[in-house]
Amino acid sequence: MLTKNDIINYFQGLQDSICAQLEAADGEGRFQEDAWQRAEGGGGRTRVIQGRHIAKGGVNFSAVHGPMPEKVSRALGLEPGHFLATGVSIVLHPASPMVPIIHMNVRYFEVQPTGKTEEEPTWWFGGGIDLTPHYVDTADARYFHRELKSVCDAHHPDYYPRFKQWADDYFYLKHRQETRGIGGIFFDRLNGEDGFSKESRLAFVRDVGESFAPLYLHFLNRHKDVPYGERELSWQGLRRGRYVEFNLVWDKGTKFGLDTEGRTESILMSLPPVANWKYDHHPEEGSSEALSLSLLRKGIDWVNYTGS
Repeated sequence: MLTKNDIINYFQGLQDSICAQLEAADGEGRFQEDAWQRAEGGGGRTRVIQGRHIAKGGVNFSAVHGPMPEKVSRALGLEPGHFLATGVSIVLHPASPMVPIIHMNVRYFEVQPTGKTEEEPTWWFGGGIDLTPHYVDTADARYFHRELKSVCDAHHPDYYPRFKQWADDYFYLKHRQETRGIGGIFFDRLNGEDGFSKESRLAFVRDVGESFAPLYLHFLNRHKDVPYGERELSWQGLRRGRYVEFNLVWDKGTKFGLDTEGRTESILMSLPPVANWKYDHHPEEGSSEALSLSLLRKGIDWVNYTGS
């Protein structure tokens, strides 16, 4: 029988594996680990890298528990109780503007309602993976979505279309009316409904988690040596600014971490080392920047996309 310690141990191992692969790919950078404890219960390992190809990257593991704050109970529609939240969260900001930003989170949550220790806790898995290019490369977008579809299709034929739409809707800057990037997949509250076991849900989450490093190394190796100049760096700064806006205004993980009095440095690890904002900036018509901006919209069928 799958236990919560099995899940915690898996996520710890996933963090170790991904960090080793990223260090090897970067060639120079090494992860700095900051192990921390949460006064209310649990803790984690924040790992940050600043290297040759990765300007700033974080691969975080956490397993926190304790009384669930009332604000969080209300937001999740759950009875008050004792919660456990564990998982791995990753954001990589590349040095080159020709290499995309990537984010992944895989997580498990459970809560034992107060006074109901004889009942099975309410539990679910969640997560997702999405790509945020500074310059949208349509071949990359097709590759990324086809790989994610293969992962999803191995578990259920409805997963990819459902989770792709969920990502389109979630990674969306409403105040800008543009998507954060080219999307990916996003899912939450995958529980035991419809005959799914906890083991089968973890198997899917495992396949998503273990797809991360091979996917990102594909894009890094494809683009890390592409030349760029000040124009591309300026655009990268603006796109990083959009990333900051999403994470601070819309991201539910950021809000959950702060509402549960999580570790601020770990929660804000996702922000880039440098970002810029220009007032009412519009890229030059017909430019590669304008083309990229035109592709930051919901509903593009990247798996079958035929544009150049």
